[in-house]
Amino acid sequence: MKNYARYSFWLETCGDDLTPRAPLDGSIDVDVAILGAGYTGLWTAYYLLKRQPSLRVAVVEAEIAGFGASGRNGGWCSAGFPVTAGELARRYGPERTRALLAAMRESVDEVGRVAEAEGLDIDYVKGGTLRIARGPHQEPMLDQALKTYERLGIAEQYTRLDAAQVAERVRITNVRGALYSPDCAVIHPGKLVRGLARVVERLGGTIYEQTRVTAFEPRQAGVPGSRPRLITERGDVRAEVVVLCGEAYLSRLPGLRRQLIPVYSLIVLTEPLSDAQWAEIGWENRETIGSHRFSVDYLSRTRDGRIVFGGRGAPYHFGSRIEDAYDRHEPTHQMLRRMTLEWFPMLRGIRFTHHWGGPLGMPRDWMPTMSYDRATGIATARGYTGQGVATSNLSGRVLADLICDTPSPLRVLPVIGHRSPDWEPEPLRWLGVRYVQRGFARLDEQAERTGRPPSGRSLVERLGRH
Repeated sequence: MKNYARYSFWLETCGDDLTPRAPLDGSIDVDVAILGAGYTGLWTAYYLLKRQPSLRVAVVEAEIAGFGASGRNGGWCSAGFPVTAGELARRYGPERTRALLAAMRESVDEVGRVAEAEGLDIDYVKGGTLRIARGPHQEPMLDQALKTYERLGIAEQYTRLDAAQVAERVRITNVRGALYSPDCAVIHPGKLVRGLARVVERLGGTIYEQTRVTAFEPRQAGVPGSRPRLITERGDVRAEVVVLCGEAYLSRLPGLRRQLIPVYSLIVLTEPLSDAQWAEIGWENRETIGSHRFSVDYLSRTRDGRIVFGGRGAPYHFGSRIEDAYDRHEPTHQMLRRMTLEWFPMLRGIRFTHHWGGPLGMPRDWMPTMSYDRATGIATARGYTGQGVATSNLSGRVLADLICDTPSPLRVLPVIGHRSPDWEPEPLRWLGVRYVQRGFARLDEQAERTGRPPSGRSLVERLGRH
């Protein structure tokens, strides 16, 4: 049996039995068939079964619940969205932007509410988030973001901190200021995804693990009795509704290969720090922390006193290939270990006990999609670009509204029915993505070397990056 615990510290320490559940054994008929036992699939199953307990819901998973991004991320349950507030306002207008951002803030609280209601100990601590300016070149980005929030009328949800005020919370080298938002919690991702799986089963859903979906088919128009189906290596799952929730892994399915690309995000983890080391650092409120690097960094503090330091840097692979071996990229992991010590030099000599990674799903316009086509019977939610913990909860509620035809203000959010443009065919896709990846790294290096804001900011804004 595959050693699933090795894929991340979170699965290793979730306290759950990682022995795979039984696979599918022949074709079946259900009401709702869900591809993927990650956050999106499990949240969708949860809300459907809470609303209509009689539904026959089957969740089909290629590995085990939490194998993908849900069990490997950095522990942020954030109201942050892949597309910036300014770009959202440009695309959809201020009113719809405010509604979407409000729904994201609600989702952060909803994750905590459900965990408490269902008895899930997920290490949920809502300490907020600090988006720091580390160096003078990042300061203008703070002010630009705050001006955008002022134009949208939501600036009261953010607090501009100077360097001294940041140091009262956490002591990091070269910090010039930060924007603080209370709308973020730190969680244990493995405990959440494994706990949700148990709750779904308690509510009557069935999870089939070790069952790889190879294709899906919509309802055939004009064919009486036609039903959509998931096609697996162990039989078909026919249903009234098929829900596609495989995130980056959807890029393996015919018909979706160019809708998402897998982009790898990697993490390193320190050993537990001593009380004396934490006294030097601070960080008592366990805020999540990130800077304004284009290459992305994200930090959190675990309940047992470790530092999680994550970031991008691992290369995109030709043809959107996904392999277990790509979860580890030593140059990127070495960079993250070095950055940890640059941010916290008092930790010289600290041991790093774990490193891991995994693919996240990135659409061409960075905009998540949540949709249900009643005619074809196909629903989907995908494209979180690394912001999936709270967004997947929103997806589960939205898909339950759409499938059950429940009136809801969530049904008018700009993500509903959104269709991202396809990524370019290979080799143009590989050339373009690798060019952008190298470009982001060069922008960061140049800005850190010169202390001046990078000239590529407008390009990044158009891409939707925070």
